[in-house]
Amino acid sequence: MSDQPRRPHKPHRRPQKDPVRILAFEALRAVDERDAYANLVLPPLLRKAREKGDFDGRDAALATELVYGTLRRQGTYDAIVAACVDRPLREVDPPVLDVLGLGAHQLLGTRIPPHAAVSATVELARVVLGDGRAKFVNAVLRKVAQHDLDGWLEKVAPPYDDDPEDHLAVVHSHPRWVVSALWDSLGGSRAGIEGLLEADNERPEVTLVARPGRSTTEELLREEAAVEGRWSPYAVRLTEGGEPGAVEAVREGRAGVQDEGSQLVALALAHAPVEGRDALWLDGCAGPGGKAVLLGALAAERGAVLLASEKQPHRAGLVARALDGNPGPYQVITADGTRPPWRPGSFDRVLMDVPCTGLGALRRRPEARWRRRPEDLDGFAPLQRELLRTALESVRVGGVVGYATCSPHLAETRAVVADVLKQFPDTELLDARPLLPDVPALGEGPDIQLWPHLHGTDAMYLALIRRTA
Repeated sequence: MSDQPRRPHKPHRRPQKDPVRILAFEALRAVDERDAYANLVLPPLLRKAREKGDFDGRDAALATELVYGTLRRQGTYDAIVAACVDRPLREVDPPVLDVLGLGAHQLLGTRIPPHAAVSATVELARVVLGDGRAKFVNAVLRKVAQHDLDGWLEKVAPPYDDDPEDHLAVVHSHPRWVVSALWDSLGGSRAGIEGLLEADNERPEVTLVARPGRSTTEELLREEAAVEGRWSPYAVRLTEGGEPGAVEAVREGRAGVQDEGSQLVALALAHAPVEGRDALWLDGCAGPGGKAVLLGALAAERGAVLLASEKQPHRAGLVARALDGNPGPYQVITADGTRPPWRPGSFDRVLMDVPCTGLGALRRRPEARWRRRPEDLDGFAPLQRELLRTALESVRVGGVVGYATCSPHLAETRAVVADVLKQFPDTELLDARPLLPDVPALGEGPDIQLWPHLHGTDAMYLALIRRTA
């Protein structure tokens, strides 16, 4: 028997639970496991935490930053973590990658001191992963902490001159194919693509719409954090810390949350010149209802009626709730826009905001960039063309169709319009740019392309088409 004295037994320390980081981890797991969207998952989690008394405003802000920052920079952080582990990332369990992503963002994307970022993330790992994997997290994050973000990018991103697209993909955290597609849409400018990718990684402001006949921008501007919109006469922006749920007009449905680009699409269609009567308008893909509400109010000012059609019943319900209380007559129906129940030539104005990849809203839905694949374009293409054909059949001679997408990808914008118009020779593309006279840099025309880095909006696209015979 050894005469050496025994070391005193080290008591097992229970991991410290950090509600903010646990909530952020839960949100990331929901995004990964259920293909959920952070903007839908996070608010109920935050509301529940507030009700339990776990959170104050600063906690909610930190949790939001951790979730969105990790998702936006996922590609960059994956490249850095890959340089710090001894196996392919695909062999690392997804929950471990989520914890490492949270840790990397705290180290490289926030002002949290490095030692605090590592220790807090390791404690999170002990709670949600167990002691064994927490040691792995600790070892990896200590390597990550050896350089700042710029230092890591020099190591993991290929030089721009060697591979421009891959360089931009790693530095700005976008899939390579998305970088390539956006670059084509911008016309090949390096300054343009870098500006756009940087804008995609910035936290977007919350933009409100004062619904005509129910609210005014003057009312919304009385809110503490409110400033004027940039382009739309109905827009008000909430600056840092502004909560739309705290705005009385929003709670009452007299105002809503709506990106300014979405407002501009509706306004351009409403202002487009039509020949003859102007009595019946159609929103052919109306869910969830933002454009329908604005169009319905503008139609009511002229004595016109809006028909809002949506294929999905639950989304049609959202449209009906959004329109409830709107001035003037309107109707909401559940119908397939490719097999419409109305007669051809029924409408004076038609908006067809078609389903798309959503590459124009990557600021708001950063996880979409990692979910989408190039082959998704092939899935949307037939539907987009069929919906535009239906729209052109639904409008009368002299009336106007607005084809809109929340994607700047040329395969979803100009290619669709060009293909369909070959089948409709009795049409003309209207120059939409003069309809938004205060908005600069709308492109070479006659269609309109908005951009986050140029306009502070989602990258909405709009082509206006008139039936001539």
